[in-house]
Amino acid sequence: MRLWYQSVTREGSFPSYRATLQRLLDAAVSPGTEIEVHGIERQGGTGDQYRYLAFLETVEILENVHKAQEQGFDGFLIGNLFDPGLREAREIADIPVISLGETVFQWAGMMGESIGLVSINKKFEPRLNDVLARMRIQDKIAATASMAVPSMAELETAGADGAATQALLKRFEDAAEETVAAGAEVVVAAGGVVMAIVADQGMNATTSGAPIVNGVVALVHQGEAAVRLRSMMGGNFTSARLTYAKPTGNMISGFRKAYGQRVYPGVEEK
Repeated sequence: MRLWYQSVTREGSFPSYRATLQRLLDAAVSPGTEIEVHGIERQGGTGDQYRYLAFLETVEILENVHKAQEQGFDGFLIGNLFDPGLREAREIADIPVISLGETVFQWAGMMGESIGLVSINKKFEPRLNDVLARMRIQDKIAATASMAVPSMAELETAGADGAATQALLKRFEDAAEETVAAGAEVVVAAGGVVMAIVADQGMNATTSGAPIVNGVVALVHQGEAAVRLRSMMGGNFTSARLTYAKPTGNMISGFRKAYGQRVYPGVEEK
């Protein structure tokens, strides 16, 4: 099995985070699974809490869905809590597309009846709310607390420097316990980089005992399960009805003239 892991950080810009992520992925994959990490190369990869910047990055993510299929990957994992391009990717892909935000909140809901969110900063929270609204789980959120980390650069430093790492973990722990005090039974590090650092440091529960979802591991296993399920269901997985339906063959030639020959590569013209 081959999985494409799409990070939404800029390729080459965050080496400490990439090393942390790779350790987690290497530990998570099952025997026989190969996973390749790809970052954002062309444009962006540093400020996805801003909607405009995230939109620009999403185009490359969708182009990489095409590449993953062409190169024979069995599944595509979007390693970002905001699920950028998830529905669009499912509309064009024949392989399972699984994303971090959707996966984390599904698992959090199985682990406890109330969820605490620890956001990186306040700007992240409106986009997190979009994910919660799409999944219809707002009523499970007990509280949200912010770590007040201003930028990805600070998170990269925290992942590379021992003292800075411990300081970040303390800020996370304080915020997590704030949500537990408000009634949270399980905690989500609501930012992929913090989630990876927390898991890499072996922080699996708060001091008060609330589980902290290891989203990276959950995403890998969810992806592996989706690939296996698709195989056992005769190649069926993502519904071709309504939401994720592709254009029909008699429509596709016109779309390709307008949008380019690479759109909907799995659809044959009639």
